[in-house]
Amino acid sequence: MRQIQTGNQAMVKTINKSIVLDLIIQNGPISRADISKETGLNRATVSTMVAELIEDSFVFEIGEGKSSGGRKPVMLYFNERAGFAVGIDLGVNYLLGVLTDLNGAVVQEISVPLVGREEERVVEALEGMMRKLIGRAPESPYGVVGIGVGVPGIVDREGKILFAPNLGWRDVELKPRLERTFGVPVQIINEANAGANGECLYGAGKLAADQVYISIGIGIGAGIIIDGQLYSGKTGIAGEVGHMTIQATGDRCRCGNYGCWELYASEKALLGEVGEGESGSAESGVSDSAGDGAGGVPGERAAAEEGDRLEEILARAQTGDPHVLAALDKIGASIGIGLISIIHSFNPETVIIGNRLARFGEWLREPIQKVLDERLATHQGETPEIQFSLLGRDSCAVGAAAFRITGFLERLGGEGKVG
Repeated sequence: MRQIQTGNQAMVKTINKSIVLDLIIQNGPISRADISKETGLNRATVSTMVAELIEDSFVFEIGEGKSSGGRKPVMLYFNERAGFAVGIDLGVNYLLGVLTDLNGAVVQEISVPLVGREEERVVEALEGMMRKLIGRAPESPYGVVGIGVGVPGIVDREGKILFAPNLGWRDVELKPRLERTFGVPVQIINEANAGANGECLYGAGKLAADQVYISIGIGIGAGIIIDGQLYSGKTGIAGEVGHMTIQATGDRCRCGNYGCWELYASEKALLGEVGEGESGSAESGVSDSAGDGAGGVPGERAAAEEGDRLEEILARAQTGDPHVLAALDKIGASIGIGLISIIHSFNPETVIIGNRLARFGEWLREPIQKVLDERLATHQGETPEIQFSLLGRDSCAVGAAAFRITGFLERLGGEGKVG
């Protein structure tokens, strides 16, 4: 009986400390008295929790706050530089890595084109980027506390990459390899879920409890937030909306289905649309040179140069190129058609469009909204707000790092130590 009681006391202490730390993170600078008032914990308990958090370098004291009479309170704030986390966006044709503090602020960033999609080659590039970011971490009590990697594919709850069709990967066990290499906790996440996490915590979704983040890159995925919590489904693979059918007699997709949404509304679809009527297909302008060790394989060269081509299309849109504007109008309408099913299914407060196509928001917004106005069921009531990512291209990488930050802070033990 005594062991059960001891266990309960330790658990209560851990919960109380987490509550106190979370309040300081969200509302600091804040006084001990205000923490007691907000949480309902007595002042002695708050003082004990705060003392342990200060000892462990998670909380600092700063100056004096305003007083309504009597001694001025000492204010507390979160030490966001007690540690750092690495977040990686593993794109189909690029790698983007960030080093963030414990509040999600980016302190270092690296972006490189991804030439080739073979597993070993990509993992070696990943590890090289991670080493650089870890090497650039400032001095801190806890150092780099974890690594998160957003992957464009189906990832189960254990972090196994089941299928990444646009990379050509199946059943890839990336997590154990990276943990052996770097000696810190690693989390592998679907990139849309990572992006949703980033926007929910730090970006366009901060004020919405129910939202859907649509990641539109070479493929399309969704991160679904319900009542402030990420919904991942029974086995962790919810959100594969890019492979829902929007054209019953459409083209064959790499996933094996026909008429998938991402065939008509993705970055790849935009490249194809802009290529029509010009010098061949979207890949027609690709050089025959094998740069960066591409080995001369046409598909690898195309993947390496798609990013540059997207920049060219953006520049042409900004100058009012009618061919590009017509392509964006068509892609926007296709995005809207897919959103109809998502809105009918989840009834979100907000839909956030992220990843690389979000940069075209000023041209996509109108055709998307037009389709929603024409096709949404009348009983839906007010149309959800359509937003474009505030974190821009960093949504996935920042969100992936945030998963590991959350895991690190949740490991605060009953005696005030991270273990």
